[in-house]
Amino acid sequence: MTTQPNRPLPPLRDVVRAHGLSASKALGQNFLFDEQLLDRVAAIPGNLDGATVFEVGPGPGGLTRALLRAGARVIAVERDERCLPLLADLADAFDDRLTVVSDDAMAVDANALAGGPYHIVANLPYNVGTALFTRWLEPAAWPPQWLSLTLMFQLEVAERIVAPVGSSAYGRLAVLAQWRAQAKLAMKVHRSAFTPPPKVMSAIVHITPGDEPPGVSPAMLSKLTEKGFGQRRKMLRQSLKGVHGAIEALDALGIDPTRRAETVSVAEWVALARSLTPAA
Repeated sequence: MTTQPNRPLPPLRDVVRAHGLSASKALGQNFLFDEQLLDRVAAIPGNLDGATVFEVGPGPGGLTRALLRAGARVIAVERDERCLPLLADLADAFDDRLTVVSDDAMAVDANALAGGPYHIVANLPYNVGTALFTRWLEPAAWPPQWLSLTLMFQLEVAERIVAPVGSSAYGRLAVLAQWRAQAKLAMKVHRSAFTPPPKVMSAIVHITPGDEPPGVSPAMLSKLTEKGFGQRRKMLRQSLKGVHGAIEALDALGIDPTRRAETVSVAEWVALARSLTPAA
């Protein structure tokens, strides 16, 4: 279902020009103006009619417009005060289905703001994208309150999230994204689609929660992968020696301690974390 604004909106590019806005390098901004592309992004989570969407860093509101056209109720967190008048006008045009929170996304509680199940859709600012992503993947309670993540990253980061074991891109992000969720690369976005064009290609990753393996502490898995991949050129017996009991657990599980982190499958990382998780 497509939901139109209550009055005609000028093209976003014209609105940005009228307000004298330019993308802030300090905030990791790159603007998207192509409505057809943005509508395709908004369609990735599925039917959003009546759904709640949490958006990070909407900027002047290109993706926000697409989400509102898709029928969503949008909660957008924006720290750039220059963009707030544009977003306020957008909220008015879509009968207040847009709530704008003027804050840093790292400082807000998305669950509390949403007040129920919600989707996260965002063209993430490059400077905080990975930190936000890992936070959303690591809640102790699972399944999470969010229903899906549809996130734009630099292509290199996106490939790390969906990478299989043994590939050059496989690392901590892949394990965190895949151990209790499904991750897929949904769409590549050429650098020329942005204003200003970034130096690298981008891609959209779509994540949906899956079944959680029993008896595994997310905090332990996070710690193990941080240690293991933080020194990925070292053997496991070196990189994990600071984690109490890890070397003994490798032996008990039949995982050769001379292997390196990128050769350890998601299932093996999960098994290792389970063996080191205290019994409930």
